[in-house]
Order: sequence, then C-alpha cells, then structure tokens
Amino acid sequence: MKSIRLSVLSACVGATCLLLGPSVFAADIHTKPPANFKKVSTLVKLPEYLPGLGVLYVDPSTLPAGPFLGYDKKGNLVNVVYMVPLKDMDAHKNWTDLGAKLGDLKINHTELAYNPGHPGVEEPHYHFIEWLITKKQQDADLK
Repeated sequence: MKSIRLSVLSACVGATCLLLGPSVFAADIHTKPPANFKKVSTLVKLPEYLPGLGVLYVDPSTLPAGPFLGYDKKGNLVNVVYMVPLKDMDAHKNWTDLGAKLGDLKINHTELAYNPGHPGVEEPHYHFIEWLITKKQQDADLK
C-alpha cells in the first residue's frame, strides 16, 4: 500500500513539474545554486568569500567560462560571472548558451574587469559580471 501511495505521489509531483515547467526551479537559484554547481573554494585554492564577488559556485563542466554564481553573505544570488580567457577572445570564439539554463534573471548592471589570472583560471582573462543588485547595494554588501 505504501509503495502505491509513493508511486502516485511521485507521478503527481512529476506531472506538476512538467506542467509548470523549468521556471519553478529557476526561482530557487536566487537562494541556492543548482545541484551540479560546486563551491569554487572547494575546487581551487581561493577563499570561500571573495570581497566584491561573494561566495562563488560553478558547474565544473563549464570551466573556464562558467557561469559562476555569486552569493552574498546572506545567501542571496547577487551576480553571474563569466571568465573568458583573452586567447579565446583573440581567437574570436563565440559563446551562445552561457547562461541559458539559469532561467530569467533581472540584470541591474554589467561590469567587465580584466584579471591577469588566479587559481582556477590562471591565464589572463576578463570577468563579465552581470549584477542582479544595484551598484550601491554591491558596494555596501560585498565588502
């Protein structure tokens, strides 16, 4: 009897997910990274919290470009970062689906920052940072 109930419950949950679509899961990204994303500090020698960016998570299969998801100290998604090596830019490489699986995020502003290299992306690259918060919030919250 229990297995029948579990089967029915599973079928109902599955059907609901299909009907509601991926947008239901996209909302969760604002407070929790997707299951396949790992904390960057567990993958490379970097601190857990990076002043100016937050706590970064990435799907290791998307390295080096990302997307990297940046969370503030309260656990809220505040930015999405792409780390694009200069050699790939010089080679005129295209990236067409970088953030396609993240859902609909409301971008407040974008920054481009050169980086000569760091653990995880040792070669010179640019950080393309899509901010979900205002510049004022960014300056106040990510010290």
